[in-house]
Amino acid sequence: MIYLDNAATSFPKPEETIEYVNTFIRSIGGNPGRSGHTLSIEAARTIFEAREKLTQFINGKDSERLIFTQNGTESLNLAILGLLQEKDHVITTSLEHNSVMRPLMFLKNEKGIEISVIHCTREGKLDIKQIKRSVKKNTKALVINHGSNVIGTTQPLGEIRQVINDIILIVDACQTIGAYPIDIEKDGIDILCFSCHKSLYGMQGLGAMYIRDGIELKPLKFGGTGSKSESIEHPDFLPDKYECGTPNTPGIASLLGGLAFIEKTGQKNIMQRKNELRTLIVQELSKFDNVILYGNHTGNTNVPVISLNIKNKLPSEVGYELNKKEIYVRVGLHCSPMAHKTIGTFPEGTVRISPGYFTKNEDICRFLEVMREIAKG
Repeated sequence: MIYLDNAATSFPKPEETIEYVNTFIRSIGGNPGRSGHTLSIEAARTIFEAREKLTQFINGKDSERLIFTQNGTESLNLAILGLLQEKDHVITTSLEHNSVMRPLMFLKNEKGIEISVIHCTREGKLDIKQIKRSVKKNTKALVINHGSNVIGTTQPLGEIRQVINDIILIVDACQTIGAYPIDIEKDGIDILCFSCHKSLYGMQGLGAMYIRDGIELKPLKFGGTGSKSESIEHPDFLPDKYECGTPNTPGIASLLGGLAFIEKTGQKNIMQRKNELRTLIVQELSKFDNVILYGNHTGNTNVPVISLNIKNKLPSEVGYELNKKEIYVRVGLHCSPMAHKTIGTFPEGTVRISPGYFTKNEDICRFLEVMREIAKG
């Protein structure tokens, strides 16, 4: 079995991830904040420790502003639906995921917000001057992905911050966090949204977001928080304002394991390994006459995501042939139809290859061998 779908979720998980979640399920298991007994307190301590470490990981200043969610999609929905109001103007790009575009379109239809979409090149390059020209008096926010889940291109957040002045910068970091350095302060990020099951090596069903001081969002959910239980009014302090109901504490425990693995291994070493694999794949596939590679793969700024097609074959056909050989990739539109329109692969999409830290060189050699067979028909 060769797994090359790490952009969807990382697999296998590090031993640390498995150990942390196993310890929680076997030895703790309590519901945090809902009881006063030892197991409940230990569960709350697990969440507190993860909140502190993840905040430090992104150079946040206040761990109470680190909010746990169900996934990156919920984080982006909270940021977008909780911030934008009637007649607000928002800027985004043509490489965005549906987790950005669908809530924006909902608000356009329901509240009449204005949306400006900055067109990127087929290589994923963004004209920052065009962002500046798109700013209006009622521009409330810029929503942008840090790394494309289709072609792997990363965007220069620091440069973008300089041209938008005090406009709120919302960053989708689902593909980059853990795989690429992110610094809330240095990059000027106001709201950072991400999932925890990709390059943070946590379990599925967990996301998070960091909200800069001074920004208020309308909550998406209301209910029990374990705090202020004497009141039927929802708490207005963080993190309880945006977190209610029983949290995914096993998932948060797994995140602690993922962070422990990253700390032990070194983020630079993880990045270097992934870049080596990406470079190997691109170099070898570039030698195939009838393979089309999308995006720009020069340098080491891209995340390890490679989109390709074989001439005269549908992505689904290629994926089917790979799956028969137990090589697992993703095919289609990757929940990003605008990105595929940008690179010219709509509506069929592409075959997406995303190696991970645990991918072996012999896995890539086997993948290339099978791709050569498929390309020859």
